[in-house]
Amino acid sequence: MSESDMPDWEKRFRAPRVSLPDWAEDAPDRSLFVSNATGTYELYAWDRASGEQRQATNRPNGTTDGLLSPDGAWIWWFDDKDGDEFGVWRRQPFGGGADEEATPGLEPSYPSGLALGRDGRTAVVGRSTDDEGTTIYLVRAGEEPLEIYRHAESAGVGDFSHDGSLIAIEHTEHGDAMHSALRVVRPDGSTVAELDDTRGGTEELGLEVLGFAPVDGDPRLLIGHQRRGRWEPLVWDVVSGTQTDLTLDLPGDVSAEWYPDGGALLIAHSHKARSDLFRYDLATRELTRIPTPPGSVSGATARPDGTVEYLWSSAAEPPVVRSTTGEVVLDPPPANAGGTPSMKCPPSVPVSDAWVEGPGGVIHALIQKPAGAVGPLPTVFDLHGGPTWHDSDSFAAGPAAWVDHGYAVVRINYRGSTGYGRAWTDALKHRVGLIELEDVAAVRDWAVESGLADPERLVLTGGSWGGYLTLLGLGTQPASWAVGIAVVPVADYVTAYHDEMESLKAMDRTLLGGTPEEVPDRFAASSPITYVDDVKAPVYISAGLNDPRCPIRQIDNYVNRLAARSAPHEVYRYDAGHGSLVVDERIKQLRLEMEFAERHLTPTATAPTD
Repeated sequence: MSESDMPDWEKRFRAPRVSLPDWAEDAPDRSLFVSNATGTYELYAWDRASGEQRQATNRPNGTTDGLLSPDGAWIWWFDDKDGDEFGVWRRQPFGGGADEEATPGLEPSYPSGLALGRDGRTAVVGRSTDDEGTTIYLVRAGEEPLEIYRHAESAGVGDFSHDGSLIAIEHTEHGDAMHSALRVVRPDGSTVAELDDTRGGTEELGLEVLGFAPVDGDPRLLIGHQRRGRWEPLVWDVVSGTQTDLTLDLPGDVSAEWYPDGGALLIAHSHKARSDLFRYDLATRELTRIPTPPGSVSGATARPDGTVEYLWSSAAEPPVVRSTTGEVVLDPPPANAGGTPSMKCPPSVPVSDAWVEGPGGVIHALIQKPAGAVGPLPTVFDLHGGPTWHDSDSFAAGPAAWVDHGYAVVRINYRGSTGYGRAWTDALKHRVGLIELEDVAAVRDWAVESGLADPERLVLTGGSWGGYLTLLGLGTQPASWAVGIAVVPVADYVTAYHDEMESLKAMDRTLLGGTPEEVPDRFAASSPITYVDDVKAPVYISAGLNDPRCPIRQIDNYVNRLAARSAPHEVYRYDAGHGSLVVDERIKQLRLEMEFAERHLTPTATAPTD
């Protein structure tokens, strides 16, 4: 199909795009980014001085996990098998050359963080396995890896100090995988300092590592905390113990990173599904807005010359890497060696906001619909994953495709979503899934009563946690939905728990208060398979055969129950993990989903298949 014949929804997937470039701390002209220019998401090296771009990885199922060494000499990338997230770190020279195993002596594992030293030969490597829990190693070239941390609960590498003398670790030794504590250790594993906001209070509060100061001998660690009911940054001197609270007068969640001289912070502010940037001077405590267009900034970095580069988009406008100089920082590489101009990404329509009274407070929903359309419309309720994530006013090709086909799209930041305060995010415990669906039901009722949505043509869909909520919603709210489309979902919670990667088991124990054997009633109440016989709507499920997050066996259990009563359903299984990095595969999946919805929103529904 020629580009002129291709529908806009497909062009949005095929149009080459780039991530925010990561740059080497001691060689800032060397950068690393991700692009789908070849039709598969891969890592690219970019020499800013010469302008040369080079594809660094080339694997059938794509590669997105990579890191540039501080000296710019090496590209580290994670090598798993077909998206199963279990593998080893490899590295290759920035200018090209053979890949080599970066951490000899360490067996394959799930990754639990990586930090690279400025000496070019040292790394801090986090690993997770079902048998060992979390282990963290100091790896030096030519030496045996040194274990500096081990615990059965989930943990991860936070950061490596500028001079290599301090290592920050996020851990959940207290058993709450939603709220980390911090430990700073020396390279031999001995403890320097501890910070744990889960102790001594009636509520457990989380901490996160944002990064050490980029100055030799500077023991300041930038961290995020939740002490005032939302994420905010503070500066912790890990040697003296001094904590400098920034007390920024900004609503919503606030994160930060260092400017390269260590004298200021780049503030990322998220509120009501939009985001913006500020510069905070640590000496004067002056907060200065950095102009950005309305929409969402999904990543930002301060460069050595004081400029800021950021990845921006809105629901209507495709993503672009901008600079405070006013320039576009990086165009996608050409799709072939001949330099054919890249396909342009068509815009979509803007979102509008809906604020709906719900059982746990006001719910924020984002609405898109075809330009000029008047309801009631067939409507897709597209539930985000996470659950600790949120939908925002940012570009998404999937919702835009549904709009192109005449649907309204409603995205809901239900309880559990980030960006609306800690209490909203933490509300999920014990009645997992059911709480979120109370909010979905409230927004569904609003959409129908407002005249936006046709109650006979409502599609419930989502991926990952959103796929889980889809299956749970079809069973617990069977009269509310005409079609269900679940992408890489949890379908049988008990089987999923036993088969999933260890870090997700820890999260499930936190959410539900124990293991399936310890709290069987809670797992049963929150499991879609408990309600599978009540499902009335036709169900479409897509699943990755190598998915460690929502494994295939538990999905097969659910599908077998549908098949046993001849319930209308279709299943699509593909050879990848928790989603695909191949553009053709993404297009195929969405096309199948839209075709399924179209068939079952008419009176001539097809027979069930598997």
